[in-house]
Amino acid sequence: MPDLSRPDLGSLGNLGNIVKAYDIRGIVPDELDESLARDFGAAFVRVVGADRIVTAYDMRESSPGLARAFAEGATAQGADVVEAGLGSTDLLYYASGALGVPGAMFTASHNPAKYNGIKLCRAGAAPVGQDTGLADIRALVERGVPPYDGATGTITQQDVLSDYAAYVVSLVPGVTGIRRLSVVVDAGNGMGGLTVPVVFERLPVDLVAMYFELDGSFPHHEANPIEPENLVDLQAKVRETGADIGLAFDGDADRCFVVDENGDVVSPSVLTALIATRELAKEPGATIIHNLITSRAVPEIVAEHGGTAVRTRVGHSFIKATMAETNAAFGGEHSGHFYFRDFWRADSGMLAALHTLAALGTQDRPLSALLAEFSRYAASGEINTRVDGQAAAMAAVEAAYQARDGVTIDHLDGLTVSLPDGSWFNVRASNTEPLLRLNVEAADGATMGRLRDDVLALLRG
Repeated sequence: MPDLSRPDLGSLGNLGNIVKAYDIRGIVPDELDESLARDFGAAFVRVVGADRIVTAYDMRESSPGLARAFAEGATAQGADVVEAGLGSTDLLYYASGALGVPGAMFTASHNPAKYNGIKLCRAGAAPVGQDTGLADIRALVERGVPPYDGATGTITQQDVLSDYAAYVVSLVPGVTGIRRLSVVVDAGNGMGGLTVPVVFERLPVDLVAMYFELDGSFPHHEANPIEPENLVDLQAKVRETGADIGLAFDGDADRCFVVDENGDVVSPSVLTALIATRELAKEPGATIIHNLITSRAVPEIVAEHGGTAVRTRVGHSFIKATMAETNAAFGGEHSGHFYFRDFWRADSGMLAALHTLAALGTQDRPLSALLAEFSRYAASGEINTRVDGQAAAMAAVEAAYQARDGVTIDHLDGLTVSLPDGSWFNVRASNTEPLLRLNVEAADGATMGRLRDDVLALLRG
């Protein structure tokens, strides 16, 4: 068997640059290449103890080569590899859950074209983060993966797209019986261009497709719908066509953003509240997870519908762990990630889209009217700021607010400051980029704007 020992990483340098909190991500080939992917494949099967895994990859030019190299590393350690081929990240999670094996998805999600990465999970789509195996995988690669003295594993291919589509549709009550809707979808040249047609052919919708051609160079706009400029084309098309709704997926289609019939962007917090009420209708009294950046309307609405809301840190590994601990039915994040217990607690942009379509299409009001009851406060959205000395900047913000009457502070994830008038803000460091992220919410736009500007002045001062 080949010796995959690699004590010297050479020009690729310190793996700490690419092994993030939840995944592996870096510039290809400067930080991540096929040789390193091969080592990660070998280390992965050793750390998770797998004799069989499944892989899938996105539309980036480097993805097929990285996926095959990873498979070669895994088979060199005796594991069999099922290659699902092109797919979204939630398709990979489906394959991991349906086959009962660990998985690896090759994608850099919304990052620019020069990046790629690997999202890893254990059998049943259980997360692999820093505390659940990723740090061990990194350490093993850095030490050099020992050679395996058994038989080499096999590589086979299996198409799971149709089964994935049938499964996600089956999880959403009423979606196949909705009134006919006009739906604009912007796939951003990402994997939604592959999965959306196969899923939506099962629904009574008239699909207006935007940027469905798979192209990892992202010729139209970055596949990152959390940034407002990447939704402009979708908003214009919804208004132009008079569509009932617009949907935007990120590059690997594990996130979904929604635009209403007026072309206005719907907050992911509003979608979290909407989907939570649907899950609570299926399972009265269920637990619903929300991260600390989502609107305080979410726990209020969950409680009003008889559910239990649990607040957690930002990030899929934390959401999924808390869902497992509490047996939560659903979890939502401000970033457009939505997690479903019936989908192995994994996140799925497609399931979020289907729930929204089902809610819209089983009643007669337009989307804006349907969602009005779930939108209660004014929010800034996430504002990113590059700051030298992130810790010092956050300390300055905390010092400016901690002595004020009625202010409460917590450090569950970064710095959260709650003011006596109900306003709050959170500042946290990005796990993937050298940024501080600010989110602000208040009772009205003017109050929110003043608080936002005050905090930004402190961060940038």
